[in-house]
This record gives sequence, structure tokens and C-alpha cells, in this order.
Amino acid sequence: MPDDAAFPTVPDDALADGGWELIDESVETVFQLSAAKVEGATELYDDVRTRETAEAATGIDRQWRFFFATRLSFRPPLSPGIGPAMILPTVRSEAQSAFADELRDRGFENVDRGRTERIRVGTGDRARVRRYTASIPLAETDATLAIEGWVAVWHGDGFRIAAGAYPDRPVADVLGVDSAAEALGRSGRDYRDELFALIRAVE
Repeated sequence: MPDDAAFPTVPDDALADGGWELIDESVETVFQLSAAKVEGATELYDDVRTRETAEAATGIDRQWRFFFATRLSFRPPLSPGIGPAMILPTVRSEAQSAFADELRDRGFENVDRGRTERIRVGTGDRARVRRYTASIPLAETDATLAIEGWVAVWHGDGFRIAAGAYPDRPVADVLGVDSAAEALGRSGRDYRDELFALIRAVE
């Protein structure tokens, strides 16, 4: 990992309160422009609280939600004549394609790209957020896990990507169990609201 890797700033307190844990930090080339290599410094988080609660209730151990944030850099740096607005569409398109590929790599099927929304992040910048849906059969049960994911891209003090995915219904419903655990009873809307709050807090 390069010593000068600049990782994004994430909402550490909110992540800790939500039961998230950092499971990977990486720096890699995410795509290539004609004049520069685009590197992404990424922090990836797993919802360990839900994972451990579900495993305790059913014996099934799997990742139910993930969240990541990426800060992009360009090597060599972009020339003064290339403004962020010129390459933002390319960055957005590449980030969305990479997110869909990530879902497929995780075994999800029927990956479908949906609508976009615009949100304002904590720095005051505007981000475009793209919705994705997908599903995966759970080998341990007869159930199918349907998920919703969102990937946001914006430019403020540099380019940022933030994204995540979550079940579209309570985990307890997916697993067919009765559980009083708050971690297993949250709705898809609850998950969405939390993900958007995390995205807005990335700098």
C-alpha cells in the first residue's frame, strides 16, 4: 500500500454505533483514462452486528450488508486544462459499472440498474446516486435474498465514491425466524436511510 495513499474520511462514530467494522483497506487502479491512471483508496465495512446476531439465531454466517467509500487520485495528476466536470461523467459511469460487477462477483444474480437521485452530501456538494437491485439464493435455506444497493459519485475536494447494499426486507423475514433482536427486524427503508446518512457523511 503506498505511503501517500489518501483514504476518504468516513463517519467513524456512526459506523461504530451501527455495528459496522472495517474489514479491508485497499489501494488499486480502478480504471484508466487516456492521460492518467485512476487509483482508488477504499475502506470497506461489514455490518458485523447483524451478521453475528443472525448466526447466533440460525447458525448461518454471511454478510448481510456492506458499505464502502473511495477517494480517487490520478497518476500523473490531471493537467490544469482538464477540469472535474469534463471527466465526472466517465468517473460516474465507471463507478456504477464497477459496483454492478462487485455484486455479480459476490454471487448475486439479476443485477438491474434503476433510477438515479441527487443528494447533497455533508460538504455541501451534490452527488448523483444510482439504484441497483439483485438477488441470490441462500444455500443454507430455501429462501432468496433480494437486495437493494446505491452508489454515489461526486466531486468536491477531489472525487469520491460511496456505496452499499442491504436486504430489501428484515433479515428475520428472509430467514423465516421469530426474533426480538433489533438487528434482525429492521426494514429495507431503515437500511436505506442509514446508508444514505453514511454516504452523506463521507468526505
